[in-house]
Amino acid sequence: MLRRSFLQALPAAAWAAQPAAARPNILYVLADDMGWGDLGCYNPESKIPTPHLDKLAAQGVRFTDMHSPSSVCTPTRYGILTGRYCWRSSLKSGVLQGYSPNLIEPGRPTVASLLKNAGYNTAAFGKWHLGLGTAAKTDYSRPLHPCPVDHGFETFYGIPASLDMPPYLWVDQDHAAEPPTAETPGDTGFGGSQGRFYRGGAISPSFKIDEVLPTITRKAEEFLRARRAAANPFFLYVPLTAPHTPWAPKPEQQGKSRAGLYGDFVTQVDDSVGRILTALEQSGRAASTLVLFASDNGAYWKPANIDETGHRANANWRGMKADIYDGGHRIPFLARWPGRITPGGVSKQLGCLTDLCATAAELAGVGLPRDSAEDSFSLAPALLGTRPVTAVRDAVIHHSAQGLFAVRRGPWKLALGRGSGGFTQPAAITPAAGEPQGELYNMADDPQETRNLWADKPSVVQSLTALLDQYRSDGRSRPLLTR
Repeated sequence: MLRRSFLQALPAAAWAAQPAAARPNILYVLADDMGWGDLGCYNPESKIPTPHLDKLAAQGVRFTDMHSPSSVCTPTRYGILTGRYCWRSSLKSGVLQGYSPNLIEPGRPTVASLLKNAGYNTAAFGKWHLGLGTAAKTDYSRPLHPCPVDHGFETFYGIPASLDMPPYLWVDQDHAAEPPTAETPGDTGFGGSQGRFYRGGAISPSFKIDEVLPTITRKAEEFLRARRAAANPFFLYVPLTAPHTPWAPKPEQQGKSRAGLYGDFVTQVDDSVGRILTALEQSGRAASTLVLFASDNGAYWKPANIDETGHRANANWRGMKADIYDGGHRIPFLARWPGRITPGGVSKQLGCLTDLCATAAELAGVGLPRDSAEDSFSLAPALLGTRPVTAVRDAVIHHSAQGLFAVRRGPWKLALGRGSGGFTQPAAITPAAGEPQGELYNMADDPQETRNLWADKPSVVQSLTALLDQYRSDGRSRPLLTR
C-alpha cells in the first residue's frame, strides 16, 4: 500500500513540469443538505426537476459511492478543506454555531492555501461554518481573524454558519459587512425544524433571508466573469446555503417541483448551478476548468415527508442527515472537465469528500506537506483514466452527528454501536447481554442495511475494528510516502 501511494504521487511531478496553462481551474460547488435521490441523474423517480445538474452529469462523470466524511455540516467542511477527518480535531460530535471560534488549526494547510501558494487565485462565496476568530463567543464588531482569508482564500464573502443559526449577517473578507444590531424572532417552520425554520437572534438590519442564495450565486458569477482577463488559474469554492432550512424558494421557483417547499428550493439550487456554469462559459475558461459538485451530507427528509410527497430525497438508502446509515452520508458527486473527463461516465469508486486536497494537489502539481491532508486520496485516476484504475482508497470512515463511528471497506460496513447515531430513531440502542454490540452490513447484498451480520461474521468485525483503531492511532489513513 505504501509503494502504491508513492507511485500514485509521481504524476504530480509531470503536471508540475507543464506550463501553468495546463493546470486546471477548479470550481467546487457544495450544496447544503441535498440528498442522493433529489437529482434526476441519480433517481429517475425524483419529483424534483434538476436539468442543469443532470446536464452536468451527462457532460462528465457521476460517482455512485461517494461519501461525506460526516453526516452533518461543520465536520464535512473541515474535511473538504483540510483533507483530514474532523474527528481528529477538537470537534468530536455535532456542529459549530454562529458564534463559535475558528476550528481549523493555526498553520494547517488547506486546499485553498496549497493552491494559492502555487499561483492560483482563490475565492469562496457562501456558508463558512468553520468558526471565526479566537474568542469563545465571536465579537462581530471587531476583525474576525482567523477567518477564511487566513486559510488561503484571497477573497471571501459569505455567512458565518447555517442560514438557520444567528447571527444573520454577511462577512466581507475579515469583518462583518454590517453589524448585527437588530433582532429577529425567527420562524418555527413546521414538522420539527423544517419549512422556513430559522432560530431567533441577532441580525444585520438589511440582511434578508430570501436573498442569501441569490447573492452567493451572483458573487460567484461576478468572480467567474472577471476571470476572462486574468492570467492565473483559479480555485473557486461555492458552499451554497440550500436546500438546508429555512426552505425559502424565490416566488418564481415555487410550484416547480412535486416535493413541496423543499423540492422547490432544490430547483433553485439547480438554477443557481446553471447560472454559475453559464458565467463560467462567459469567462472563456470552461474548457480548462474542472467542475465539481457535491452535497455536504444527506437530506433532512423524514418518513412523514416521504408519505406526504412520495419523494425519496435520499433515494432508497437507509436514514437521513446526521445518521451513520448511508442516507446520512452517501452523496451526489459530479465532475466535468472538457476533453479530460469522458462524458456520461459512471464511477463506482469508493470515495470521500476529504479527497479534494490530494486530487487538487496532483492536478496542480503541488506537493502535499508531510503533516497535511492525512485522510485525502487523489481521485485523478478515477476522473481522468490516466493510469489503470484500481481502488483509489482502501476504506473510508463514516461519522454521525452524535459521534458514532463506522468503517467501510469493500462491501463491508461496520458501525461500532447500535442505532442511527443521528436523527432517525432510535438514535442509540443499549444491547442486552449476548446481543451484537454494533452493526455489520454487506452493502453489496444488502444496500438498505437491513440484515445485521455482526454475530455471523466475527472475523470481519475484528478486522474492520482493527483497521479503524489503526487509522485512529496512526493519525492518518493516507500513508506517508516512502522511497
